[in-house]
Amino acid sequence: MKRLYIFSIRSFVGPFIITLIISMFILILQFFWLYIDDLMGKGLGVFVILELLFYVSASLIPLALPLAILLSSLMTFGNLSENNELTALKSSGLSLYRIIRPLFVLVLLISFGTFYFANYIIPVANLKWHSLIYD
Repeated sequence: MKRLYIFSIRSFVGPFIITLIISMFILILQFFWLYIDDLMGKGLGVFVILELLFYVSASLIPLALPLAILLSSLMTFGNLSENNELTALKSSGLSLYRIIRPLFVLVLLISFGTFYFANYIIPVANLKWHSLIYD
């Protein structure tokens, strides 16, 4: 793999993971805000709440991924532009499409993984967390 591909993917993955964790945290807090009345009156244990958190976070991943991809790509290319690395890459004869191509492939793979995840794993997770809340 070319150094440019490794460089652009490496500069994208760090902000992507951080923004994914932050957006998942915000969405989980929103979930707890909506369902706090249903959870408080039942006397649930810590293990049951952690299990509920696991199932809910599985169903919130398709909501958090687009936000994480958008913010991390903005952060990545903002940092490249701020450090004049994007200008150096463009002045060396690389087109913007060639600079973006490895990130486009990575985001495409993430979207295919999310499509599979949304079709096969999320229905099971939704069934389990609904049964945990309403039982």
